[in-house]
Amino acid sequence: MKNQEHIPTSKVARATQFVKATAKVGGNYIKHYGKKLIDPSLTKEQLHADNAEDVYEALSNLKGSALKMAQMMSMDKSLLPKAYSDKFAMSQYSAPPLSGPLVVKTFKSSLGKSPFDIFDEFSMDAANAASIGQVHKAKKDGKDLAVKIQYPGVASSISSDLKMARPLAVQLLNLNDAEIDRYFVEVETKLQEEADYSLELKRSMEVTELCKAIPNTFYPKYYPEYSSERIITMDWLEGLHLKEFLATNPSQKHRDQIGQALWDFYHFQMHELKAVHADPHPGNFLFTQDGRLGILDFGCIKVIPEDFYQSYFALINPNLLDKPERMMEIFKELEFILEEDSEYFQQFFFDLFYKMIEILGRPFTNSTFDFGNDDYVKEVYGYFEYVAGIKELKNAKAARGSQHGLYVNRTFFGLYTLLNDLKAKVNIQMP
Repeated sequence: MKNQEHIPTSKVARATQFVKATAKVGGNYIKHYGKKLIDPSLTKEQLHADNAEDVYEALSNLKGSALKMAQMMSMDKSLLPKAYSDKFAMSQYSAPPLSGPLVVKTFKSSLGKSPFDIFDEFSMDAANAASIGQVHKAKKDGKDLAVKIQYPGVASSISSDLKMARPLAVQLLNLNDAEIDRYFVEVETKLQEEADYSLELKRSMEVTELCKAIPNTFYPKYYPEYSSERIITMDWLEGLHLKEFLATNPSQKHRDQIGQALWDFYHFQMHELKAVHADPHPGNFLFTQDGRLGILDFGCIKVIPEDFYQSYFALINPNLLDKPERMMEIFKELEFILEEDSEYFQQFFFDLFYKMIEILGRPFTNSTFDFGNDDYVKEVYGYFEYVAGIKELKNAKAARGSQHGLYVNRTFFGLYTLLNDLKAKVNIQMP
């Protein structure tokens, strides 16, 4: 993959990239409908593929919040056609890397030395390049290290990037104003945290210490003395990314073992720490052929308030499904149903979200659950796609659901998708 020599950092330069991407999307629509006049049987698949290519190219060059938005959208299959989600998934660990001079410049401005003055060995070729930063392999005192370097301009461009990306996101996501505003507030808050590498280093050290007893999981050790607000140094972990791991045709035993480790990892954080690794995309995990799970990135941590926790997990308890009065109370606590809703709309939204909770909480009705059941995962995403198109929601003046649910739901969706990819059967623990 070709290295990137320059990242646009000024507002004007970054705005130009967004404008170009939006114009290309508009042009693709014009070309598509022109061709459709000649061939009415033409589908939108090629249109989506062309748009995905153009948008990804623009966002990957901008890095930071723009590329992170693509990464997040790729995880939520109910938001985008498959062509977009497949292309945007590349942002998880294969974005164009920075060139060598930019890497050295970042080290000198952040740690006052070049990487060659700090480490015994340092590879100038990025091992992975994602949305916020890229990872290089280094060696110090005989230890293999991973050095994560934040892209220039990421922290300072978050708010302005998201404002400029809004028209493009409206085009792609097909959400109403209230929903898109809620979505962008969520993204901005977490991006500000993810761009704070000092915070990430602190959280990483704390969370890995608390989680290290979870069976079949392993974590890097972190090195504050070789880290800064723009650089994090940790142990280099050996393992395969998910696609590479699945290509080895692992046994069902090892699929289930890793799936159980994933479930236990998230269960422990949700219910014991009430703070969860809320970015469960494949690029944040490594998989070993003896059935162990390596966990790499704690930049996105969602702290779960106690009142939200109590309401949310009471709601997905299967024993509540036959208690509609209590469910109605919780739907109001979580802002799925608003006090100003008419009696008709209260019942309408109750029925809509009751079905959603029944589907999302179905694994909790079993002592074991087979996430390899593709029909179940298709039902989850199919229903959320259906809900996203409900006109009563699209025309609403206020977004439905507590803002805390946005990251918790996304975490469950990401977890379910990983478990489905693994075709894993896991033992379910209730809160």
